Amino acid sequence: MKLKRNFLFTLMFLSFQCAMAQGVAHVTYQASKHYNEKVAEFENLPPIQSTDIVMLGNSLTEFGGDWSEKLGRDNVVNRGIIGDTSTGIYHRLCQILPAKPKAIFLLCGTNDVSHNLTPQQVYEHCCKVIAKIRRDSPQTKLFVQSLVPINESFGRWKLLKGKTNHIPAINKLLKSYCKRQGITYINLFPHFTEKGTNVLRKDYTTDGIHFSDEGYKVWTSVLAPYVETIK
Repeated sequence: MKLKRNFLFTLMFLSFQCAMAQGVAHVTYQASKHYNEKVAEFENLPPIQSTDIVMLGNSLTEFGGDWSEKLGRDNVVNRGIIGDTSTGIYHRLCQILPAKPKAIFLLCGTNDVSHNLTPQQVYEHCCKVIAKIRRDSPQTKLFVQSLVPINESFGRWKLLKGKTNHIPAINKLLKSYCKRQGITYINLFPHFTEKGTNVLRKDYTTDGIHFSDEGYKVWTSVLAPYVETIK
């Protein structure tokens, strides 16, 4: 009987190891319809490779489209999802981290703000994502990007009303955390604000949150020097 139990345990362990080696992972978290569709789409794409640079985030990242073309590297993959929160990103890391990608550029938090969370709560949610990446794939070069400003004058995003100054408050917490943890922090925020304010420049946005073509040009130019460090 003992021998049989040991055999079954060994078989289960080997099956688990085999599944991990093959990168078998399924996202069980359910969010919006679009989130679920994108998760299914990502699952059917070729899996992330150890040589890949992953752009990980929400609509700003997804709408960026072909990041390989933008950044001039053929190993950049887009893993952005419109409307995604830090919790959604956390739950789909199982599609990314098993391969131990070369680098991840993380941008999350704005949608958390729209869920009426405090800056401290948003910061804590973002840190949970960062900690999991560091724990499960320590060899991956992680770049944490600051949240970018918003512009309330468009009047489109009611859930972000009065939240303009939440963004720099969250960024201050994230910057301090990254410094303590030895993580590369990319401060996007000042590149997009109207001079002397915390407001997103109108020429860099289409609706107060999402970037115009000019906005993406600025973002790409800020990221380029960091991408060049990845060999």
